[in-house]
Amino acid sequence: MKRISILGSTGSIGTQALDVIEENSTEFSVSAVSCSKNIALLCRQIEKFRPQAVCVEREEDALLISEKYRNTEVFYGDKGLKEIASMEDCDMVLNSLMGMRGLEPTMAAVDAGKDIAFANKETLVVGGELVMAAVKRKGIKLLPVDSEHSAIFQCLQGSAASNVKRILLTASGGPFRGYSAEQLEKVTIDQALAHPNWSMGKKITIDSATMMNKGLEIIEARWLFDIPAEKIQIVVHPQSILHSAVEYRDGSIIGQMGVPDMRVPIAYALSYPERLEMGSSMESLDLFSLKEGMTFYPADRDVFRTIDLAYEACRLGGSYPVVLNGANEVLVEMFLAGRIRFIDIQNTLMKVMEEHKPEYRLDMEGILEQDMRIREKMRNMI
Repeated sequence: MKRISILGSTGSIGTQALDVIEENSTEFSVSAVSCSKNIALLCRQIEKFRPQAVCVEREEDALLISEKYRNTEVFYGDKGLKEIASMEDCDMVLNSLMGMRGLEPTMAAVDAGKDIAFANKETLVVGGELVMAAVKRKGIKLLPVDSEHSAIFQCLQGSAASNVKRILLTASGGPFRGYSAEQLEKVTIDQALAHPNWSMGKKITIDSATMMNKGLEIIEARWLFDIPAEKIQIVVHPQSILHSAVEYRDGSIIGQMGVPDMRVPIAYALSYPERLEMGSSMESLDLFSLKEGMTFYPADRDVFRTIDLAYEACRLGGSYPVVLNGANEVLVEMFLAGRIRFIDIQNTLMKVMEEHKPEYRLDMEGILEQDMRIREKMRNMI
């Protein structure tokens, strides 16, 4: 039985992972869970899955949980996340934390020799070189959970990297596919949160609407698959049936298809190299139901400027990806709080990237310092 620690168990990925684990209770057990503030849901998870350890954000919540569940080891804060990511009674860590906060627990898990099911793209965006070097040194598996990167991972099985011509990274196009820049100026919070295909957390849903999510995925794929960014092409596919594809030098294109259900890539990452039986509540893709076919379009990089910002950050390297990610996280928070317009996210990012004075050869301390600086700058700017 594989023992799983879940970082971010009350979020969209975490709750779906627990659904997979519950349906496959003879294959998996839960070693640890963590959350930020949704303590009520966390308590229900503790009672159902009986984890050995728990981590919460605040010390006062940790004290309350310690009193309620006396047989459970309770941690809190960033130090606590590193503790449950590296605990001895754990075989795999599912990192579904949102944003930069996932970097240090990822490194703690790698250093402890744990395989990682990986849904925290920001870690590779800001620290890809550092993380992948550690993964290689430790000989652990870093298995992607994002549907697109899981698809690419599956399409690359058994093939040498030298045979790859390009990666075709699919995108739904979000709720504003076909919009003009002028139309983006009038977008509301509710409109931006209404993703047409996927049920996700608020931050990633806004990133999908700005296309920044796809930009971050370019940088993630560059490090995860050790392929230059210029060999990664975004393909807008509104139906979200083809999750991504790989084109080989002989002209063959191998793709991975399925209904848009995050439990599929989650299950594959948790069970790799095996595949689990499809859950009773999961839907199989009926090819005959695709009567209107599948459509594909180039990304509109003139309207969604975040895509080119990501390519540029990837090309320039150093602190550019750290700054792009940190600034974006703050801007998304501000948009959701009603402090800026939707279009201000990409307009401000363009200005920030243009003004940035980069640093190179960043270690962990340097990455965290750059991230702290850009967040402080953004909060003072607006």
